[in-house]
Amino acid sequence: MDTINRNMLDFDFEKLCSVSLSHLNVYACLVCGKYFQGRGPNTHVHTHSVNENHHVFLNLETHRFYCLPDNYEIVDGSLEDITYLLNPLFQKDDIKNLDTNVGMVRAYNGLTYYPGFVGVNNIKANDYCNVIIQLLSHISPLRDFFLQPENYQEQIKRAAAGDHMTLLVHRFGELIRKLWNPRNFKTHVSPHEFLQVSKAVIFLILCTSNCLYSVSMSL
Repeated sequence: MDTINRNMLDFDFEKLCSVSLSHLNVYACLVCGKYFQGRGPNTHVHTHSVNENHHVFLNLETHRFYCLPDNYEIVDGSLEDITYLLNPLFQKDDIKNLDTNVGMVRAYNGLTYYPGFVGVNNIKANDYCNVIIQLLSHISPLRDFFLQPENYQEQIKRAAAGDHMTLLVHRFGELIRKLWNPRNFKTHVSPHEFLQVSKAVIFLILCTSNCLYSVSMSL
C-alpha cells in the first residue's frame, strides 16, 4: 500500500493494455500508472508485477483492488479517493449547489482550482474542441443531466454492447463529471477518450476545425 503513487495516476486515457492494446480485463498499476491486461499467471499484469516489483492494481471495470503476484483482493477505505477519481459521482444536493458554491478546492498535487474551471489538455490540434467542451459543460441543464449517469443508463448499456453513438454519450458524461470533480488529483483533465469516440462524427484531433460547425454537429 505504501508503494501507491497517486501522482502517477491518470484515468483520462483510453483503457487499453500498454502491451497487447486489448481493452478487455484491463488493470491500472497504482505504482507507475500504466495499464495492463489480465491478472492470472502469464498475463501482462502478473509479468509487470514480478519484473518491476509493483504490487497494487485496480481493475478499471469493476473498481476492485488486487495485490499481485499473490492475487488477493484489497479492501481498504483509504483507496476510496482513487475509485472516485476513476468514477466521480454526484448526489442531487451536490448538483443543486454547484452554481452557488464559489469556493476553491485543493487537488492532490497541492494546486487549488474551481470545480468546472479546470484545464483541458490539447492532445494535438484539438484546442478548438476544448473551447466547445468548456462551453457545453457550463450549460446548467445539460451539465446537470450528464452529472448523473442514471439519466442515460440505457445508453451506457448499449455502449457496452458496442453502439458507437451511445458510447459517445457515455464518454461525454464521463468527461463532464471529471471537469466538475471537486476531488481531482490534478487541475486539468484530458478529453482523450471522448475524442477517440467522437473524432469520426464531430471533432478531429490531428487538425483544427471550425468551432461553429462542430457546435452545430454536437447539438
